[in-house]
Amino acid sequence: MRRNWYIATLTSDGTTKLFDELRPFLLHWGITAVSLWVASRMFEGIKFTDSWSLVLSALLLGIANAVVKPLLIVLTLPLTLLTFGLFLLVINALMILMVSGLVKGLRFQVFGQRSLSASLCLFSAS
Repeated sequence: MRRNWYIATLTSDGTTKLFDELRPFLLHWGITAVSLWVASRMFEGIKFTDSWSLVLSALLLGIANAVVKPLLIVLTLPLTLLTFGLFLLVINALMILMVSGLVKGLRFQVFGQRSLSASLCLFSAS
């Protein structure tokens, strides 16, 4: 019997399976949003115009970390090994820059000590 992913099926105790499958995604999305908010409060390098840009930035950052970041890590593996993993900080900053280019409500300063500190803070949680 084939089931569609969007149909919530009831288990024996009355809860839905769909929510159980979405729970890790929603938890990770919430943690990313909170870490972005904390980083925007701690450092002057990240600014959000409204809460919707924060939520959208968290969603896109999660997608970028799940899809684009592993590809970049594999493609830059020799450089990462040569720098003993320090090039991963550059990849983290590129992920933030990519998201800030897609979300108009997110302003991220590229250069400076605060932007590096913000990228370190953001990706320590993920």
